[in-house]
Amino acid sequence: MATSSPLNPFPLRRLAFALAAAGLSFHAAAQTTSPALPSVVVKGSAEAPATVGGFGDTPVAKLPMQASVVSAEQLTDRGLTSLAGLTLLDASVGDSYNSAGYVSYLKIRGYDLDNRFNFRRDGLPINAETALPLANKSSLEVLKGTSGIQAGTSAPGGLVNLVVKRPTTELTSVMLGVSERGTLESSMDWSRRFGDGHGNDKAFGLRVNVAAAKLRPELRDAEGNRWMLAVAGDWRATRDTLVEAEVEISRQSQPSQPGFSLLGSQLPDAKSIDPRTNLNNQSWSQPVVFEGRTASLRVQHQLNADWKLQAHAAIQRLVTDDRLAYPFGCTAGDGTYYPSTYCPDGTFDQYDFRSDNEHRNSDALDLSAQGRTTLGGLAHQITAGVLFSRYKSRLQGQAYNWAGTGNIWGTLPTVADPTLGSTNTDRTERSTEFYFRDAVQLGERWQGWLGLRHTRLDRDSTLVNVQPGDENAPTSYRQSVTTPWLGLSYAIDPQLLAYASWGEGVESAVAPNLPIYVNAGRPLAAIRSRQWEIGLKSGSRSVDWSVNYFDISKPATRDVPLTVNGEDRLESRIDGEQNHRGVEAQADLKWTGGGLLASAMKLRARREGSADATLNGLKPTNVPETVLKLQARQNVGLPGLELQAGVVYEGKRMVLPDNSLAIPSWTRLDLGARYEQNIGRQQLIWRVGVDNVTDRRAWRESPYQYGHVYLYPLANRTWRASLEWVL
Repeated sequence: MATSSPLNPFPLRRLAFALAAAGLSFHAAAQTTSPALPSVVVKGSAEAPATVGGFGDTPVAKLPMQASVVSAEQLTDRGLTSLAGLTLLDASVGDSYNSAGYVSYLKIRGYDLDNRFNFRRDGLPINAETALPLANKSSLEVLKGTSGIQAGTSAPGGLVNLVVKRPTTELTSVMLGVSERGTLESSMDWSRRFGDGHGNDKAFGLRVNVAAAKLRPELRDAEGNRWMLAVAGDWRATRDTLVEAEVEISRQSQPSQPGFSLLGSQLPDAKSIDPRTNLNNQSWSQPVVFEGRTASLRVQHQLNADWKLQAHAAIQRLVTDDRLAYPFGCTAGDGTYYPSTYCPDGTFDQYDFRSDNEHRNSDALDLSAQGRTTLGGLAHQITAGVLFSRYKSRLQGQAYNWAGTGNIWGTLPTVADPTLGSTNTDRTERSTEFYFRDAVQLGERWQGWLGLRHTRLDRDSTLVNVQPGDENAPTSYRQSVTTPWLGLSYAIDPQLLAYASWGEGVESAVAPNLPIYVNAGRPLAAIRSRQWEIGLKSGSRSVDWSVNYFDISKPATRDVPLTVNGEDRLESRIDGEQNHRGVEAQADLKWTGGGLLASAMKLRARREGSADATLNGLKPTNVPETVLKLQARQNVGLPGLELQAGVVYEGKRMVLPDNSLAIPSWTRLDLGARYEQNIGRQQLIWRVGVDNVTDRRAWRESPYQYGHVYLYPLANRTWRASLEWVL
């Protein structure tokens, strides 16, 4: 069983609700004379900076790359509380095994992101193998394409950066919400500035975010809870020196959701499956528990009008209890074993999976200088620095034991077996990354862009809970890799930019540590990806738009079936190449009282050069070729009333590596409304929404992992409502 948690959830959860209520009562009693802040609406303008791009405060519309910024308001309007919500907002971002109650897994441009290396928090690397809270995030930034400019090692699709809310002027916002079968949510966002007693009445800033939820989703047998407490402060030590510090603690406890699968060789009709059925519904099923503690300190010093120094450090401490009544494969009544699917009659082999007390610690320190200078008669904007990072995972033995036979209707009981009889893998990883970026003005309209990152890796891993007969060869390796990036842009006019770019990225991976792999936990050869891209971008007060063509290629990995001592096993190998090329288009149209945010992607993804010639020219699994996402808003009738609509279309996805089976395309419609009501100096914001209005039944995604097919259905029609009080 799990060890006792260092973070007691019950008092803190009650504290979260209490603080939210206190925010209401305190300000009602205080009768402050300060006027309420006006509502500030950010609709994803391309003029917003995207720090994930690596070129400071350069607006998105001026960068020679594709990036998007999703504001906290956009997330709130759509009722999104996890990173998986990005899949509804950006055509380039897709699902990659997104299970309720579990970690969010994303694709960008068809490539799976690595949750250990493709996520940032205020620009510093973090581990996303957890439930990351969003209540204290001001925005989410998405960099699309090979990310070697920003990460020493990472998957090639792109990066996601979480931007923390920092102290602002006087602000108090309290929100209460209800949704689904009775999910209750409460949050408070409070910010103030204070004087230092020496004439500077804005020297100190403080911001507090509290959130808590009692979870009762439409998915059955998935009740849980989550809470978060975050405090951010800053100190204007001198006119030129800013010190910022913040801390965040969070906890989520909720049973997760296994996927459905093929029934033998047949794709079950999604209309015949109740999307509320949770196959993790055994009497012995336990919740997945994610606990997180994160803190950072950033010091910025303005040397002069042109140069700034920065030191930025962060720590992250994660503890996870990962449990699941896990369906995998099937042994039929006639003795036939289906390793990749469930049985034709709807039954499956169910396993008791438990990996408690998983510890993942991350530390990062970034030292940098940024400024402007003139060299060779050309103006340069230069950033140079070094990033030190360390990651350590300490796990114990895990249970992965046969528990009996279940079925897709969730009506067969099985028997728990929590014996910790399987190995796990401890890892220690250290990296030092030296980086240099330069935006050089080549002429009145021409600008060159350069990025170079040199990374030194030091990685070690060893098996834990080794059983008799298991191999226990520790892995230790060192690598040095350099990832260049080049760009060229031309300002056709002040609003229209043409650009071209090329870059590389590197992955350094190990085989999955499940017992079915003969090379579990062992390193694979470094994987170097390459991307080139051309595009047009425009930003104005009425419309921001861009269109681009990209081509990304990387060595591919494949799970090769083997028979070892009469047992079916897998070996993870590098095998051929995976190439993704496609066209993206985005537009944010703005008019008086409304707007339309649209994005589309047409992707051609293929496997090439595989040792298995039957795979060459085929499409990777779980990657749609065509994606369209729309978000419309329009003020109507009553002043302050805005109607909203969201449409998501995703084309068919391949289910099997041989492309013999695919899930059909689907379209989802969401509707919502927002009403801003001013009462004196205060403001009420009412929000209501219905997701999947037509109750469309379809297979949302088809991840193929560990040699097994999974199918996740679209969630059924759900509703939500909330009230935000801005004091």
